[in-house]
Amino acid sequence: MNTCGRMHRVGVVGAGAFGSALAWTFSQAGHDVVLWGRDPDQMALLQARRENCRYLPDVRFSEKLKATSALADLQDVSVLLMVVPAQTLAGFLTAYGAALPDCPLVLCAKGIESSSGLLQSQIVKNHGRAGDVAVLSGPGFAGEIASGKPTALSFACASPLVGRLLQRQLSSASLRLYLTQDVTGVQLGGALKNVYAIACGLAVGADLGESARAALMTRGFAEMSKLALKMGAKADTLTGLSGLGDLALTCTSRQSRNFAFGEALGRLGEFGQGKTVEGIATAQATIALAQQQEVDMPIARTVADVLGGDATIPEALTSLMARPLRQE
Repeated sequence: MNTCGRMHRVGVVGAGAFGSALAWTFSQAGHDVVLWGRDPDQMALLQARRENCRYLPDVRFSEKLKATSALADLQDVSVLLMVVPAQTLAGFLTAYGAALPDCPLVLCAKGIESSSGLLQSQIVKNHGRAGDVAVLSGPGFAGEIASGKPTALSFACASPLVGRLLQRQLSSASLRLYLTQDVTGVQLGGALKNVYAIACGLAVGADLGESARAALMTRGFAEMSKLALKMGAKADTLTGLSGLGDLALTCTSRQSRNFAFGEALGRLGEFGQGKTVEGIATAQATIALAQQQEVDMPIARTVADVLGGDATIPEALTSLMARPLRQE
């Protein structure tokens, strides 16, 4: 397996906003980068114009980045970042897994597969990938990363040796990676916070006030921590970048797709169309895991009920406020 000291090429699978932003960052740091996307026309246009007009307009890509729709162009990369939506990873690996290079994989999507309740690393293992798998997660918006603004993320790898190597290779002047071996905790933090970002968006959209948002963030963090700890995560991970850090960012910024989705739903009372919102599918998966682990998660259940059409926003609020009083 290729884990040699000096990285020659970085592969990025997924040419959406986040994948393109990471590819830009690595190419700016001096790495040769191969950015793969499904759409041949889109990738040909990106290669010609040096710009992802759809997701990152006005961001210029260096000549060290190659945009392609041919999997064969990924064969000599030293590390491969998987930046495909969490709900499509299994399908992607079924279709293309055999054609991927034998090198460490870094999982960058935030979500739990709704149909199975599996984390991204579990999906990879189920598809026979025996090599090193790492996870990249934390508070970082694509537009800011692609603008070179300072960003710190969690980087989890079960192997300390491979983790340290990749940490050094993927960090840059503007992107700082903090290493941990808690692969489970980093994935759960990045996935679960999306559910509570939707909850905070609902509260703001329904004009419930900033006190309500603060309460949802705080009690939401308590809920996600209980489930994650029960599943083997470490407390330090949850209070770090991929847990509390990402929760704070996504619950307070309209740049967050999950918060913006919840806010629109709370204001308009109907679902909008557009960008991928991982928290929708993750909400149902979270409730299934909570039942399996026997963890009470009333806020997550309320979000799932609203998204599933089983409760209106006023009904959901009444249900939460009517819960028995208890100690914090």
